[in-house]
Amino acid sequence: MTTPPLPPARLARFRLEALGFRAMAGLIHALGPDRASALSGAMWRKAAPFNKRHARAREQMAASLPEIDAATRERHLDAMWDNLGRTTAEAFHIGALTADLDRFRIGEETREAVAAAKARGAVFVSLHQGNWELAAPLLHRLGLPVAGVYQRLQNPFVEAEASKLRLPFYRLGLHSKGHDTARHLLRMVGQGGTVTIMADLRDLTGLAVPFFGRPAPSTLFPALLARGRDVPLFAGMVLRETGATFRVRTVEIPVARSGDRDADLLETTARIQACFEQSIRERPEQWMWGHRRWAK
Repeated sequence: MTTPPLPPARLARFRLEALGFRAMAGLIHALGPDRASALSGAMWRKAAPFNKRHARAREQMAASLPEIDAATRERHLDAMWDNLGRTTAEAFHIGALTADLDRFRIGEETREAVAAAKARGAVFVSLHQGNWELAAPLLHRLGLPVAGVYQRLQNPFVEAEASKLRLPFYRLGLHSKGHDTARHLLRMVGQGGTVTIMADLRDLTGLAVPFFGRPAPSTLFPALLARGRDVPLFAGMVLRETGATFRVRTVEIPVARSGDRDADLLETTARIQACFEQSIRERPEQWMWGHRRWAK
């Protein structure tokens, strides 16, 4: 099927955005990972509070963590924007960061998860906390070939540039969301492959499970993959320590296999979100509170 040509105005805008993306990439590369991370974090801390997502982040944090006082909440929000700014810049330095394993504290549970995935395949889920961009590339660095699932960008030129940054770390491919992708990944996992999925965003086609005491529409795809192909399910978090250094945490999530497919998917999806909630409660300043997580 031939893609229809873009309207001239949109084409011009997309090309201009791509030029800006390449210019930003050049500057960030020139700065190196540590300086780029620090500068971007500082800039986001200054600018982001003027974005409408700041109010949403404050509202959702207050509803989810009512035990935190207002002053602590504002400190968490400031640190959240710093983390997001750092993560944005660090995405341009994935290769340099993951090549230096001294930047990471990697526990034995992570290495055991990698060994299990090498033996029979696995599903890894993560959330937008710490530097999530490094989660799958670290598995690659530890010798585990992985596939990734992502949302394709609207701008095809920026999409092509961004894909160049990530593709080298996904030996089994980067796959945009869609029905054909789901079938393809089911086959891949059935053949012993490993799939990585970001699973903390709102999914109105998914299952509503508890998240900070409120029903949150959540993707059931990780549970479907792990249960359907009888492989282990792991949650992996790359938590920020100081600057561009990190602690890697991996937790195996039990996959419900009672024989009742719908009940099993609901239970396993709830376990994933409960694991995420625990991690966020431990480091609330590193989660992306500004996105719409709960249905109105």
